[in-house]
Amino acid sequence: MDSNRAMAKIESGLPQIVRELSKRFGNNHFTFQQTADGIPTLWIPRENLRSVLGFLKNEAKPAYPLLFDLTAMDERLRTHRQGLPESAFTVIYHLLSFGRNEDIRLKVALSEDTFSLPSASAIWPSANWYEREVWDMFGIVFEGHPNLRRIIMPPTWVGHPLRKEHPARATEMEPFSLSDERQEIEQEALRFVPEEWGMRRQSEDSDFLFLNMGPNHPSVHGAFRIALQLDGEEIIDAVPDIGYHHRGAEKMGERQSWHTFIPYTDRVDYLGGSMNNLPYVLAVERLAGIKVPERAQVIRVMIAEFYRLASHLLFYGTYAQDVGQMSPIFYMFIDREKVFDIMESITGARMHSSYFRIGGVALDLPQGWDKRVREFIGYLPSRLDQYDKLVMKNSLIKRRTQGIGSYTSAEAIDWSVTGAGLRATGFEWDYRKARPYSGYENYEFEIPIGNRGDCYDRCAVRVEEMRQSLRIIEQCLEQMPEGPYKADHPLTTPPPKARTLHDIETLIQHFLNVSWGPVVPAGEASVTIEATKGLNGYYLTSDGGTMSYRTRIRTPSFAHLQMIPLMSRGMMIADLIAILASIDFVMADVDR
Repeated sequence: MDSNRAMAKIESGLPQIVRELSKRFGNNHFTFQQTADGIPTLWIPRENLRSVLGFLKNEAKPAYPLLFDLTAMDERLRTHRQGLPESAFTVIYHLLSFGRNEDIRLKVALSEDTFSLPSASAIWPSANWYEREVWDMFGIVFEGHPNLRRIIMPPTWVGHPLRKEHPARATEMEPFSLSDERQEIEQEALRFVPEEWGMRRQSEDSDFLFLNMGPNHPSVHGAFRIALQLDGEEIIDAVPDIGYHHRGAEKMGERQSWHTFIPYTDRVDYLGGSMNNLPYVLAVERLAGIKVPERAQVIRVMIAEFYRLASHLLFYGTYAQDVGQMSPIFYMFIDREKVFDIMESITGARMHSSYFRIGGVALDLPQGWDKRVREFIGYLPSRLDQYDKLVMKNSLIKRRTQGIGSYTSAEAIDWSVTGAGLRATGFEWDYRKARPYSGYENYEFEIPIGNRGDCYDRCAVRVEEMRQSLRIIEQCLEQMPEGPYKADHPLTTPPPKARTLHDIETLIQHFLNVSWGPVVPAGEASVTIEATKGLNGYYLTSDGGTMSYRTRIRTPSFAHLQMIPLMSRGMMIADLIAILASIDFVMADVDR
């Protein structure tokens, strides 16, 4: 009886979903892990994976319908694993429930002898690319996957880059050379074979044209390739091919100090600037237990919303240009330059300011900052009204985009679509409202939504988001508190300069933190924000050192591009251009 009471007491302290899973599958099937982010984290046996995932998506009430992320970790060199199951490699599933407004993280331990898992692509179509990425980066096989081949690395690549034994720097490898023989092999590997891409003829007497769009094409917004299967101008199939912009951002996150990795985050969604810093520094702060001062939080929100404006203005102009209007992009770039002028006056840089720091921001606001901000929020609304007449009410734009590339809320969630792409279907969900971070609960703003989920609505939602960003910036302007711009914590980097000149201990701390980086306590934390293109999250694992043991960057564009075949089939080539324009992606955000 006493043991039963003890077990009941333990279970009562567990999250509700953990108790539901224990009731459904039994207590002995799970190992509960405490994490710094508070997300319920369960280790489950390999043989239970499919049934647990199916239960969470289809049977749990409310369910976990969105596969937010699927990744892996090489555990072989990790030392702080007390209480965790033995594992050489771990596959990690991160699910999101809108009804519960919470997440769950599932982990499956793999030994070097048992190196495969059943595919989840039949449960979530978006798992297809995520599993290909895990195989590409770690070599883990997913049984039953429809087309398990490299997705980020070239087809001839040897090894799996996110394994710990794989070199992290070019200086660790032999100097690069490309002989004539090797060049022929590389060229042959790029030969397009439709069957290898999952394409097939519809019938024996059908005759289709296969067309490469990209990887260098003005309408694919970067080094991105789509293999089109056409019947005349009708798209029978469209298979995206990514990886041309891959720079190893996650690998770099595991070789840089906690502080020196911040500038790398700017370059992921390179149109989002310091907004990319935010989920990273929030995750480090969660691991280190750092509380950010109120003034620093308000400054962060203001800067993030300015970068949302900069990104959306570029999207708006290129969207109109891709669909056939030349003049709007020139006007919108003028407005974007005004945003960058403000960013430069505050941060010292324009596109990639790397302004956020662990514990706060790099510099306090300069004198007179409020004058330029006030002028801008008085200037832009009338410009947006003009753009409504120029673009959104233009009959050509409407004919080219309304009813094109549409999908439902259920389809969007199945494919892990977030941000404006999800809200355009009528699904009213914004991370800033649902799970406020950095003080977003203190601001009044609306969540714009569409109703058709088509190219037009995806643009309309972002246009209205710009007006809401101006509302938020104005509230930051009027309510900017006094106080420090950085936390008074030994792990913030670097400490305020005045203190480094005051005593030798702080100067030593400054020297060590900048040269080696702070020593962040061992643990795991995932933090997500509503970024310019959807949900952007950093999942960091610390092994109690000066560098991240595992840096996972979950970007929205990776999931969004996977949906191109669904949106394009049965459309014309010209429609595909409008679809690509409406997604709002950059390839650095996809490939990392």
